Amino acid sequence: MSKQQVNSTVQVKRFSKAFVWAHAINAISFFALYITALPMHTEFFDWLYPVLGGPANARLLHRIFAVTFVSPTIIYLIFDRQGFFRWMKELVTWKKRDIEFFTEFVKELFGFKFKHVKQTFFNAGEKINSILQILCAVIIFGSGIPMWFSEYFPRAVVQWGYFFHNVGFGLAIAVIVGHIYLSVIHKNSRPGYSGVVTGKVPAWWAKDHYTEWYEEEVKKGNFPKLDDPSNKKKKGA
Repeated sequence: MSKQQVNSTVQVKRFSKAFVWAHAINAISFFALYITALPMHTEFFDWLYPVLGGPANARLLHRIFAVTFVSPTIIYLIFDRQGFFRWMKELVTWKKRDIEFFTEFVKELFGFKFKHVKQTFFNAGEKINSILQILCAVIIFGSGIPMWFSEYFPRAVVQWGYFFHNVGFGLAIAVIVGHIYLSVIHKNSRPGYSGVVTGKVPAWWAKDHYTEWYEEEVKKGNFPKLDDPSNKKKKGA
């Protein structure tokens, strides 16, 4: 087996088990919330009530999943505090390379020739995705409280709660559709999908997409130093 073939099979750890579980619970909870809410918002989905056990049970399930929707942050913070704070730190750290990333990302997205801009553990696109998802979660959770405990809030607050709840979910769906496309469907990102399932990703993919982070891990002795085919071409030229 050639070194290039070996490089293609090497896997490196990207996410902890705590992140994998938190990500899975967050995704399942969100879609469960969406499904249980559909018949409450429009009669078109009334056929879901029998599936969910009736209107009362649908509301109960919606509230149960509302609680589980909040739990991933707690899970991540308790079981992988270092990873959680690294995530928070990167969300507020922006440099010139992050702006350059978007220029090249647009080229990559539409199939044009592009270059990889060195990124850290999270690239600029993932930072934006995280910020938008956090914003949506705050809107959904914040508006859901007066809806759930309506007897403790003024009527106007409850009514605005319904409005912002719909806005939050609508925005969240748009963000998640984009997130799924870019992380699962888009061919250049697809190899990294294993990261949220097993915690590991192909080493070559991690090196290409998160070069700065990968190089730091190589220096620490955590990751292998992969052979760069382009260097061989230069030597043989």
